[in-house]
Amino acid sequence: MTTTTLAVLVPLLPFLGAAAGLLLGRTSPGFVRPLAVLPPLASLVLAVTVAVRQGGGQAIDAHTELTPTGSVPIELALHIDGFAALVAVLVGVVATCVQIYSTGYLRDDPRYPSYAALVSLFTSAMLLVVYSGDLMVLLVGWEIMGICSYFLVGHYWETPEARAASLKAFLVTKLGDVPFLIGLFALATDAGSFRITSVLGTVASGGLHHPTLVALLLLAGVAGKSALFPLHTWLPDAMAGPTPVSALIHAATMVAAGIYFVARLLPVFQASSAAMVVLAVMAGVTMAGSGLAALAQDDIKRVLAYSTIGQLGYMAGALAVGDRGAAVFHLLAHGAFKALLFLAAGVVIHASGTNSLAVMSRMKGLRNRVPDAYWTMTVALLALAAIPPFSGFFSKEAVLGAAEHVATGHTEHAPGAAGWIVLTTGMVTAVLTAAYATRLWLLAFHGQGTEAPDHGRQPVTMTAVLWVLAVPSLAFGLTYGPLPDWFDGRDLTPVLTTSVLGTGLALVGVVITYGAWRHTTAMALRVPLGAVAAHPDADAGLVEAEAIASHEPAFGDVAYVPDPADPGRLLLGPLHRHAAVGFHLDAVYHALFVRPVQAGAQLVRFLDREVVDTYVRGAGALPRWLGAAVRRAQTGNVQTYVSALLAGTVVLVVAAVLVATGA
Repeated sequence: MTTTTLAVLVPLLPFLGAAAGLLLGRTSPGFVRPLAVLPPLASLVLAVTVAVRQGGGQAIDAHTELTPTGSVPIELALHIDGFAALVAVLVGVVATCVQIYSTGYLRDDPRYPSYAALVSLFTSAMLLVVYSGDLMVLLVGWEIMGICSYFLVGHYWETPEARAASLKAFLVTKLGDVPFLIGLFALATDAGSFRITSVLGTVASGGLHHPTLVALLLLAGVAGKSALFPLHTWLPDAMAGPTPVSALIHAATMVAAGIYFVARLLPVFQASSAAMVVLAVMAGVTMAGSGLAALAQDDIKRVLAYSTIGQLGYMAGALAVGDRGAAVFHLLAHGAFKALLFLAAGVVIHASGTNSLAVMSRMKGLRNRVPDAYWTMTVALLALAAIPPFSGFFSKEAVLGAAEHVATGHTEHAPGAAGWIVLTTGMVTAVLTAAYATRLWLLAFHGQGTEAPDHGRQPVTMTAVLWVLAVPSLAFGLTYGPLPDWFDGRDLTPVLTTSVLGTGLALVGVVITYGAWRHTTAMALRVPLGAVAAHPDADAGLVEAEAIASHEPAFGDVAYVPDPADPGRLLLGPLHRHAAVGFHLDAVYHALFVRPVQAGAQLVRFLDREVVDTYVRGAGALPRWLGAAVRRAQTGNVQTYVSALLAGTVVLVVAAVLVATGA
């Protein structure tokens, strides 16, 4: 079988599995789990085969015209280079692990068949984006992921949080997709084709007429899909969906699509220095802001959500300094340890009955209840904090090293300003990342107080997947040597300066957070669990929708809020309250967009009721009045009719005489 045929089957198999799952889910429930697991597993095997055959060498290209358009052709095209081959393997690994994990996590969920089918469709759409060589076909996968995220985030539709989160995710990403679509059309118009190779050829020859405008339009869509500032607000709220969905979205689909798109079309963005600086600013604000917000979150999944936003900022920063190899290296490493973090968090949530870190901090022995989650999550958090020799260290240092090269003028792939922005904010974020990772680990697994509830052993399908993902989280970074052969050939070896600074700052974050935790532990133990919810200095708390939907008992009988003795509160000081609500960006959007739209809707409603309806009612009133007058004349009295007939005859005779006399 040819490599091209195998590549076509990679996205096709999960799609067929999704279709079969939707058709057979209710009539043949015994087929649901095999149809959920086997297609992505087979797709993974084929993706590995394609990657081995591609071998990081010449890109594999194949195309056929879908239909004559009369202008810019749309083709079903494949373009598989080293980036595409490895990212497809990542998607296959994470999707397979998520499907296996979900068989245990959602084993009693009545909507599991539709859930599993949507996850397979989600996977197929992302693989289509990865392998596509035509921008219009890529857009199809791009939009299918958007609608899949809407349904999956809203899986627990009984809860208002899930319904609101699914709508928010859909609308915010669509807000970016509108300029994105315009940018794609502008790009294809200049290139005369939607083929990615043709577009890149046009850019290389200087044929792009408005590079800055096109790049900025495309960045709007990327910001929405990959949750970059300022369109990142949907991602923390999307945690209302099932935890395996969070792992899939954060590690291998949806948010990775925007980064991958920029990496695939990086020369388009490099054609505009202004666009590169804008991307660097977006990356810097995303990194630093999300790090501060993560340090203030009480919901364990929201901590991880803001963590994802920060790591996406690192990837965008690597692209802003013109090094897509470092960006995709971090995308691959992050995909492994972030999937592990979310899936391990799902085990912790099931075991503890809550997703509140403050509640977990009052549970003694939780790590003994979930030893698999404890040890694997420790590995993943060390990778997230970029502590050597874990994978996150090598991939993050590749980003910082690339930024340092640009900042010091050793390369001309990007403006020097972009290099300084990424380097500075990247170093600050290294401290913040290590701080919130340490805080999560300490609060979740080293609590003191009431004995943690015992819900028994977790299903093997859930715990086994954690150890599978722990391997790349620990060792994938060591592949920095051969990886350049799959990318652009640029060296990914850690740079001494940024390695020492980055690791030193991460260790500073760990030590400071540990000290703050030790300082606040005694205070936290003095506050009764029920009293914390009523504490006058407490912020509004969050309760995970899935903990309710899965019928897990809550720990305690209060809707818990962040403990005022939280080390994050101590570290952030007065900034904590603002960081906890994402620096009020949702409130800003509500004032700028929601209120004007609501006011416009009220105006339209008034005009419709008081103006348009008035004319409509008036138009109906005149015939009604005439009808009433005519109806009164219909008395049913024959003498009246005869009298009227005679009167009318007399009138006609008189009129005729007058006319004749006048003539």
